[in-house]
Amino acid sequence: MDAAALEAYVREAVEGLGVDVDHARFGIAVSGGPDSMALLRLSARAFPGRTEAATVDHGLRPESAGEAAMVRGWCAAQGITHVTLHPAAPRTGNLHDWGRAQRYALLEAWRVARGLDWLFTAHHADDQLETMLMRLNRGAGIGGLAGVRPRMGHVLRPLLDMRKSVLQALADAEGLPHVLDPSNADPRFDRARMRAALAEADWLDPQAAARSAAALAEAEQALNWTVDSLADRHLRREGEGWRLEETAFPRELQRRLLLRMLEEAAPDAPPPRGDSLDRAIAAAAVGQKASLGDWLLVGGPQWRLIPAPPRK
Repeated sequence: MDAAALEAYVREAVEGLGVDVDHARFGIAVSGGPDSMALLRLSARAFPGRTEAATVDHGLRPESAGEAAMVRGWCAAQGITHVTLHPAAPRTGNLHDWGRAQRYALLEAWRVARGLDWLFTAHHADDQLETMLMRLNRGAGIGGLAGVRPRMGHVLRPLLDMRKSVLQALADAEGLPHVLDPSNADPRFDRARMRAALAEADWLDPQAAARSAAALAEAEQALNWTVDSLADRHLRREGEGWRLEETAFPRELQRRLLLRMLEEAAPDAPPPRGDSLDRAIAAAAVGQKASLGDWLLVGGPQWRLIPAPPRK
């Protein structure tokens, strides 16, 4: 694809996500890598005068300030408004989890402050394949295997069907300044190891995987719609707990309805592990009881979720 075709592709992809492409204003998350720089270039051309850019500098590498300055300089030359954002919270826990949480929180606050309608990130088909295989390796279900969603809240990912090599070729052809994050090849990280393995598996088609992810996302949406409908008809509050009046459903719907009961009973509690949930469903199906944290599931024709008795 030449640059004009890629610009048309981005515009069509965004429009396909239900966006008013003639009037909306867009914020582009730009790390300084070739993918995000290509997305910025394409977006600025597809939506002239309606794009701004932001770079999150986590301050974890000595080079990061210079990389943000590189993006800022390029944007200034193109007449694109740019800002560098810095986390206020200190690093805690897992590095990647902390970085991701900080990044999206900062970008969302910036989007709102600037009055932007949507935020673009540069996730592409190769990212999607890596995500799907990593989750498959961890035993994920439909929701996890659906991978990265093209639209989540105000975040849009219009490049999920595009290969990384296409974006790199555009960055090279356009002479876009860009850097390569060394952590992308650091074998200490799961994704870097997966990326290295996939480099040896050229028979895998990331774009086909992206289509599968889209199909799984639609299946997940259909299941969620079904659970909403079933919960409206059969889930009732009962004292401090909840009662499921009908349970003769396929196991996946039983699992999701039980998770809905737990979510209603304790909205702030983390969901139970998959094996704990499976054991509870098996017990409830034969009329037995099962503990789920601070709750007790009482089985039978109807399922009741009640507070667990105090431990002795």
